[in-house]
Amino acid sequence: MPEEGFKRKLVAILSADAVEYSRLMRDDEESTVRELAAHRLLLNEIVNQHDGRVIDSPGDNMLAEFASVVDAVNGAVKIQEALRLKNADIPPKRRLAFRIGINLGDVICEGDRIYGDGVNIAARLEGLAAAGGIAISGTVYEQIKNKISLNYQYSGEHSVKNFSEPIEVYQILPEPKTSSNVIAERRSGSKRSYRVAEIFAVLVMCAAAAVIWTQMRSTVFNKEKAATTNGPLPLSKRASIAVLPFNNLSGDPKQAYFSDGITNDIITFLSRFGELLVIASNTTFTYKGKPVNVERVGQELDVRYVLEGSARKAGTKVRVSAQLVDAGSGFQIWSERYDRELKDIFLVQDQIVQTIVGKLAVKIDAAERKRVMHKDTKSLEAYDFLLRGMEYRRRATCSDFRKARQMYQKAIDLDPGFASAYAGLGRVYQAQTSYGCTEFPDQALEQAKDLALKALNLDESQSDAYALLGTVYSFRGRYELAINQLNRAIELNPNDSLSLSYRGQVMIWSGRVNDGIHSLETAVRFDPNRSPGNFMFLGIGYYLQEQYQKAIKVLEDGVSRRPAWVGNHLILAAAYAQSDRLDDAKREAREVLRLDPFFEIDSYGSVFRNQADRAKIVEGLRLAGL
Repeated sequence: MPEEGFKRKLVAILSADAVEYSRLMRDDEESTVRELAAHRLLLNEIVNQHDGRVIDSPGDNMLAEFASVVDAVNGAVKIQEALRLKNADIPPKRRLAFRIGINLGDVICEGDRIYGDGVNIAARLEGLAAAGGIAISGTVYEQIKNKISLNYQYSGEHSVKNFSEPIEVYQILPEPKTSSNVIAERRSGSKRSYRVAEIFAVLVMCAAAAVIWTQMRSTVFNKEKAATTNGPLPLSKRASIAVLPFNNLSGDPKQAYFSDGITNDIITFLSRFGELLVIASNTTFTYKGKPVNVERVGQELDVRYVLEGSARKAGTKVRVSAQLVDAGSGFQIWSERYDRELKDIFLVQDQIVQTIVGKLAVKIDAAERKRVMHKDTKSLEAYDFLLRGMEYRRRATCSDFRKARQMYQKAIDLDPGFASAYAGLGRVYQAQTSYGCTEFPDQALEQAKDLALKALNLDESQSDAYALLGTVYSFRGRYELAINQLNRAIELNPNDSLSLSYRGQVMIWSGRVNDGIHSLETAVRFDPNRSPGNFMFLGIGYYLQEQYQKAIKVLEDGVSRRPAWVGNHLILAAAYAQSDRLDDAKREAREVLRLDPFFEIDSYGSVFRNQADRAKIVEGLRLAGL
């Protein structure tokens, strides 16, 4: 919009938006419209009381301006207090809560309307606020921090849509400010004071850890033995966390592998703690590149905590920001920004993981800490090629598998002692066999096995190598050996959804159906975004237990997610037939033959060690007309 002829002014902008308004409208339109009208009157009244002006209120939004930042913040606090009182007697599912964002910015005036980045940032801040909460920009904080007695919690820098530079964000907490509860103010002052504060924080962390270790010394036992005999804590008693993909702020999409690699490493490190429940990267990466509401993520993944962040690599420098959020309330528990030389990226990862573990009160002993934080290379260049290899392998095409092999091999050439690179290269050979990307599958599996053994010779705590060995042995029908290797992988990484899933499959093949179901169900908890095979094998387990309705439910879910994958249709046909739903069974049988015209029932199920299990599935398939 051309600026000539328009006035400019500096104002405090308040943007408010109703939470879950669409859901409330779906549930009860008339009641929601009445409630919104009553809430809008209340908001307008409070804005006027604090010398503000409502500019626009379309739908469930409101935009207001204030000449004073103090008035804007006081008005926002008053609004949230009034709404909490108003909602107290309303059932939780019918409450109409608001998020509020406040920014101080220069705007363009056109009649009664205002435009510009100042308005847009206020809207972005509102999206970062918790339900019933207030988010403010760094410029607002600087104006009011010594004027209004409130709790301010620093949320770190956030990259927002259509803005090249991240914005600093603070949350206003509902408790009044006291001398002891000013939370996580933005670091300022000289570089020297920053370094002193940082060193002091590390010393405090170390001292606290030493106290914990001293108190625990009398009860500390060998963690690996405990994992074998007792296993980790039950799922219901473990602190749960999802690590969202770190945003790539480098400005170069080709650098995304670096931020993805940092995310994956943090997930891997956290997964090795038996007292944490960590959602698998396969699921959290489905949020990559999408606008995220942390509370919604917490509900969708059923976790208490969410970690989000960003990474920017430029030359020899790296900037990493991280925020730990309580998904239930939306409030920041901790946030930090690290500006380092690129060679210090391993140290940054260690600090993030150890801080999270400390914040979640996870108890660890010295031996476990050493094992979890272990790095098997000091070569940043080799590590960079490892991350590139992981990126190509994740794409899962034959051409990308070839590129992944090149990247892993370069990492090995740079550091012949890099165990993770050998395990990664072995995974590529195994994947080429699974996806039909090699003319010599037996040779590829043998290479995968040799690489896994090489990785374990270099680092016996390499859980990926044990998992790879288990996969290779299962391909060759050596089920007990496969289960033993997968058990070892899970002992070292209790949250390894891939190993849990594959162990469940092998257990079902070997006749241990109940154990297989338990392993698969646990894998689903860590990785709700399951592969088609997970649905099929869990469906097979329920089918063999004659729990046909459970089998149908999970298999229908699998079909809805990937209709063109024949495996789920196959077992679903048998489950329908055993449930006397013959029309549905015949429909699925026709779909099987459409997707696989050469399917023959006599060649099905050679992997089952227990022939009675195969016979039971074949019985259902014949009933379905196959």
